[in-house]
Amino acid sequence: MSDLPFLPFALPEIGEEEIAEVVDTLRSGWVTTGPKAKRFEEDFAAFLAGADAAPLHAIAVNSATAGLHLALEALGIGPGDEVITTTHTFTATAEVVRYLGADVMLVDIDPATLNIDPALVEAAITPRTKAIIPVHYAGLAADMPALLAIARRHGLKVVEDAAHALPTTCRGALVGTLGSDATVFSFYANKTITTGEGGMVVTRDAELARRVKVMRLHGINRDAFDRFTSKTPSWYYEVVAPGFKYNLTDIAAALGIHQLRRARAFRQRRAQIAERFNTAFANLPLLLPPAAQPGDLHAWHLYVVRLSDEASANRDRFIERLFALGVGASVHYIPLHQHPYWRERYALSAERFPHSQRAYERMASLPIYSKMSDADVERVVDAVRGALATR
Repeated sequence: MSDLPFLPFALPEIGEEEIAEVVDTLRSGWVTTGPKAKRFEEDFAAFLAGADAAPLHAIAVNSATAGLHLALEALGIGPGDEVITTTHTFTATAEVVRYLGADVMLVDIDPATLNIDPALVEAAITPRTKAIIPVHYAGLAADMPALLAIARRHGLKVVEDAAHALPTTCRGALVGTLGSDATVFSFYANKTITTGEGGMVVTRDAELARRVKVMRLHGINRDAFDRFTSKTPSWYYEVVAPGFKYNLTDIAAALGIHQLRRARAFRQRRAQIAERFNTAFANLPLLLPPAAQPGDLHAWHLYVVRLSDEASANRDRFIERLFALGVGASVHYIPLHQHPYWRERYALSAERFPHSQRAYERMASLPIYSKMSDADVERVVDAVRGALATR
């Protein structure tokens, strides 16, 4: 066991600017959805749009799960519909479909990228299919040109699960600007930027944005911020639909404002760590994560290795050895077809998803976050080498 303090799998990098902004929010008296949330939305839309003059709407929510739910609801997904997504994801990607009474069609991944396989998506389309949810796994863009072309051919909606993908590019364009109906980002504690809990729905569709904004707060047709800061009596509002309680607080948005400003620097540091890992692990019995296409950016939310047949330990033993050496690790993900609910509801078997199943049995996610020092990175390198050297 290492004498050094345990190195956790993930830690957020929170600076003095974030702390000061949160304190300012607390002192302002406006702690729920208000001016800071609005500012974060505007900043986020500007971050993605860059010099693009086409309008981009960003709606802040309390989680990416909420954002996916709202986007699908706004697109009219409901009972009798099917939505295609990958088995190799967190359950939130699929569970939101069930919230709406629709069914999920799970397909396998490309074994090289671990992203959803477009050919399998097209093969899974039925007359009930209404939408596709691609997942940009680990921060590497899915094959969006192929997926969008499939969607156009079959008249399907596309909602990108971009929980791992800020800032990721595909064919030179940032995820969030690729032409899908909506893109949903996550700001959970271990993501590339964080608000503690939180998410953002991004779309160019003004009507979809309007529906998401109404439904994120009880189906009320006026924001509380607008009503409570008006200089004239403005207490009246109307409930136009049975909405949800999915708004992001100003306390959380205060973090996001400054995290977003450092998003590119955070990504650069993660990329540096990934490059060091790639070099250090090149001759080990590991399959290393795929790189982005030339000219594109990988967000490096995760650094996922897969043990080869020559490795001295299986995946579970490998992780146990890392922990014994004082380094945290995780697994992303236990595929949905392995979980009782999904397996039993849709009569799923591992044989239907050979690439996801094989990857799952051999994969481990190593620490990769901007707060890691060079010494921390070398601890991971040494721990991986040590774990694989043990017989």
